Amino acid sequence: MAVKFEDLPPQVQNQLKQMQQLQQQLEMLVQQRLQLDVRLRETENALEELNKLEDGSLIYKTIGNLIIKADRETVLKELQEEKESSELRKKTLEGQETKIKEKLEELQTKIQEALRK
Repeated sequence: MAVKFEDLPPQVQNQLKQMQQLQQQLEMLVQQRLQLDVRLRETENALEELNKLEDGSLIYKTIGNLIIKADRETVLKELQEEKESSELRKKTLEGQETKIKEKLEELQTKIQEALRK
């Protein structure tokens, strides 16, 4: 027998709304982390390729719609900083994901207990 949302106690309704909001936040965080993973892999691949080149090799980098000549050491430094920044952001997102998952489990338990009564 299906129970209508309106028939649930106000506290359970509120908890269900909170749960839905947390699920949406979790989806957004997962999406951001996946995008960050792609960017991190691209940065790591670029670093790997740059490290294969000899010092003084001619390289180019894109800035917006332009492609300009760049110094290998400068680009290596920029990419390494970007990698470190991306890794830090990824750890932050993973921490947020964990916290939201814990809150979701806690809310789910509370809702199940309330519905059993």
